[in-house]
Amino acid sequence: MKKQISLSLLFLLISMTSMQIFANEDWGQNGHRTTAQIAQKHLSKKALKRITKLLDGNTIAVGSTFADEIKSDKAFRGYSKWHYVNIPDGKTYAEIEKDLEENVVWGIEECINKLQSKDTEVKDQQFYLKMLVHLVGDLHQPMHVGRAEDRGGNDIKVEWFGEKSNLHRVWDSNMIDSYDMSFTELSAHAQQLSKSEISKIKQGSAETWALESQSLAKKIYESVEDNRNLGYRYMYDWFPQLKKQLQKGGIRLAKILNEIYG
Repeated sequence: MKKQISLSLLFLLISMTSMQIFANEDWGQNGHRTTAQIAQKHLSKKALKRITKLLDGNTIAVGSTFADEIKSDKAFRGYSKWHYVNIPDGKTYAEIEKDLEENVVWGIEECINKLQSKDTEVKDQQFYLKMLVHLVGDLHQPMHVGRAEDRGGNDIKVEWFGEKSNLHRVWDSNMIDSYDMSFTELSAHAQQLSKSEISKIKQGSAETWALESQSLAKKIYESVEDNRNLGYRYMYDWFPQLKKQLQKGGIRLAKILNEIYG
């Protein structure tokens, strides 16, 4: 009996640790689902129909967390590098691309290529579609284009409303959790944009969007240089920008999916 209880406690601790690891690495579940939900609203009817069929009736919001869920499987460890990219200050992605390993920009382009290929089997199409949905979200979490030396802010310790955290986690989940809205509520309350504003957001590619996130990451680093005790003021200053990133990611994801399936 004692042995069974001990094993149960061990399993619980391992599960809790895994959940913490996932929470620390990119947009939490709500963030990814919000981006996917926004994207779905911008899909063409043809693209939506084809995607729904490919995902066996599921939505892209449901599939948006797949890339995190597979991290615990050793068979998928090779995809861990697809979640981020580190671009040195003053450099463009194109300038350092040949020196980079697989990364989030590379991963997005790889998913697009696989989904556009007629030789990709249905099972693999499902895999790369769910990966694409997730990676476009990751690209718009600015700390995923943060500095390599502090692991995208993971090593920058801060307090969030008096609780220990780090800069990466603040942007992953702390702010979203503190706002206390579901992904459907967050997507429903996204900023109302004009057609010209949406068109402007769609411009560019994964490379240029990475540089945009890098530029934002620099400002985020500066935001904690003099104060690492974060709370209401930080939410007031930065949560509107976080919501913009979720929305941009959704609009750009829809653009990519419409080009593939529309």
